[in-house]
Amino acid sequence: MKILRFTLLCGLLLSAVVRAELKLPAIISDHMVLQQKQANPVWGWDVPGRKVTVTFAGQSFTSTAGSDGRWQVKLAAVPANASPQTLKIAGSSTRVIQDVLVGEVWMCSGQSNMAWSLAQTYTGDLEGAASRHPNIRLISVPQVGRQDLQDDFTGAWADATPESVKGFSAVGFLYGRYLHEILGVPIGLIDNAWGGSAAEAWIRRSTLDRETRFKALMGSTVQKETRAESAEGKAEFEASIAKWEAAAAAAKEAKKPTPGRPQSWLNGNSRPGNIFAGVVHPTLGYGIKGVIWYQGESNASRAHEYTELFPFMIEQWRKEWGQGDFSFYWVQLADFKAYKDGPGESDWAELREAQTKTLALPNTGQAVIIDLGEARDIHPRNKYDVASRLVRWALVKDYGLTFPYRSPEYKTLGLAGNKATVTLDCFGGSLRSFDVPEVLGFAICGADRVWHWATGKVVSPNQVELTSDKVPAPVAVRYAWSDNPICNLYSNDGLPVTPFRTDDFPLTTQPK
Repeated sequence: MKILRFTLLCGLLLSAVVRAELKLPAIISDHMVLQQKQANPVWGWDVPGRKVTVTFAGQSFTSTAGSDGRWQVKLAAVPANASPQTLKIAGSSTRVIQDVLVGEVWMCSGQSNMAWSLAQTYTGDLEGAASRHPNIRLISVPQVGRQDLQDDFTGAWADATPESVKGFSAVGFLYGRYLHEILGVPIGLIDNAWGGSAAEAWIRRSTLDRETRFKALMGSTVQKETRAESAEGKAEFEASIAKWEAAAAAAKEAKKPTPGRPQSWLNGNSRPGNIFAGVVHPTLGYGIKGVIWYQGESNASRAHEYTELFPFMIEQWRKEWGQGDFSFYWVQLADFKAYKDGPGESDWAELREAQTKTLALPNTGQAVIIDLGEARDIHPRNKYDVASRLVRWALVKDYGLTFPYRSPEYKTLGLAGNKATVTLDCFGGSLRSFDVPEVLGFAICGADRVWHWATGKVVSPNQVELTSDKVPAPVAVRYAWSDNPICNLYSNDGLPVTPFRTDDFPLTTQPK
């Protein structure tokens, strides 16, 4: 009995020692970058009731760990500083975070085109070799799909070096490098992109469950969950694993690339709430300037729903972060898939329209890349122009610089006889057709709603006149309304005109 009591006592003492350890999340660690000119949360865990003091740049704040052990303070705003500083945190134990910089912090999010690494671009080998930027800091969040909220992840901040940048998001790194070289301040980049992810996976599950607009989506989700958790569903997944193992062995034998391992939908990148809980939540609240986003391909077949879903996601992230309407800039879908001979319908065009409509939210921006895609590959390798078009928004809207930054957008339509005249908002620029004098990419229709290619010409700095022998009395116009349109209208600043339609005909992705 004495031995048992002694063992129990040792166990309790050991437990107390373990619990007494001050713990910090991976996002708060050596080489981190704090967002300048705003109050930045710093948090962690300790023994419930323990007072924790955080000291940084001559300021000191104290918090008390709650019943769940979590504590948090908010550092006062400080200006950018490229001189390494220390962040001291004292509680049950003391941690000193080394080499802390202050500058601009951006989250790089979305699916595979954001995850696409620098090494995978056309000149990634050269860009990587030239990348020695000790004041650009990078951190990547692993792809964890869960329904229960995760508080931390495995990862660490690192300087931008030839070794570290090659595997980092190409769009994210190039965007950050532009900011660093133009603004002259440290840059922190958080890469949490997940290839193939659906927008609903990036939103807290409980908010989707409560939102009546997404009743159909969540009803379908429950059906999928029931199926996946059933004996039949589990058997199907096990069969897919067995099939993959055989294919992987054959590929290895033939010295070919191994196919990716199948992932259960339950823990994957499409189940509503999964990425929010497993990837976003561990970084929630960390001080950021804004988000750059490259996603939409996985939602194209539900573009009509995306018109509500995408802005809802942005609004929810802003509420979750609690630092106001931070900047949110995205990349519109590129041109992709086979060319079509005649004008018609396109779910990718409908998704692009949903993205454009989201510009109605404050502090948002869209990089149009209808000219940068590759018909045979959903992953265009030119990420440099993508990053440069994104960063124009930030340089102008967030940092007050003067650059052309916004692609021309549809404004009004004039109809007279057999002519349709489209007026565009060029945001200080003017229109030009690229490569050939004729304007390509416009279609018009009459009351029969049958679309025909139009002959177009620029008739003023912001107007295009359209006609077609097959449409004596046009009623509507579309531009670049295709998966992979042939179009050539730009601003004189080199920014492609935003795809658009003037009609309100039913969309192909609307629920039947």
